[in-house]
Amino acid sequence: MEGENGVKLHGMWATTYSKRVELALRLKGVPYEYIEEDLSNKSSVLVHNGKPIVESYVILEYVDETWNNAPKILPEGPYERAKVRFWASYIQQQLFEGMSRVVTSEGEAQEKAPEEVFARLGVFEEGMKEYLHGGDSFTNGENLGLLDILMVATFGPYKAHEQVLGFKMLDPDRNPLLFSWVAAMNEHPLVKELDPPHDKLVRLLQFIKQTSHARSH
Repeated sequence: MEGENGVKLHGMWATTYSKRVELALRLKGVPYEYIEEDLSNKSSVLVHNGKPIVESYVILEYVDETWNNAPKILPEGPYERAKVRFWASYIQQQLFEGMSRVVTSEGEAQEKAPEEVFARLGVFEEGMKEYLHGGDSFTNGENLGLLDILMVATFGPYKAHEQVLGFKMLDPDRNPLLFSWVAAMNEHPLVKELDPPHDKLVRLLQFIKQTSHARSH
């Protein structure tokens, strides 16, 4: 993969964006060179044959279409793809952004942020019941699909989130289906390979939280 050819991923070890793309590449068996960026460059950039592709969600679809081998990240049928894209947008816009507010907000906003995420998780739990029918571990049968990748990248390290935030964001009593789903995905070999070190992630989340609060004063 020297020169302009091959696949290069510019990412940051702790971000969900990098983990999403790395999971997709490994799922497809695509060799790639990983280039670590600093905290100020948290968005992933994939460079394929010298051409950059930005935004992790766009990259995921690009990977699925460029390396068209199984397993597929998105379903083949237009209707199923539309449903998956709807819930993928929900994870990104409602759950991931809500989680970010929990970490970075303070005062009254910080008090309200968890309840907003809990409510959104409840909606998502109901929506996922049709995908995880029959006790399936993943939404894509035996393999990780788009929703699995987005969800485990966001909530996979929930234990680190709990340690920093001081409460359970992903509760087995409140959201039993989502909790068991994430637990199953965390046992997937590819997910385990990319798990960030717990203590290192806790320190980073604490730093982000403290820095965000300092900026608001």
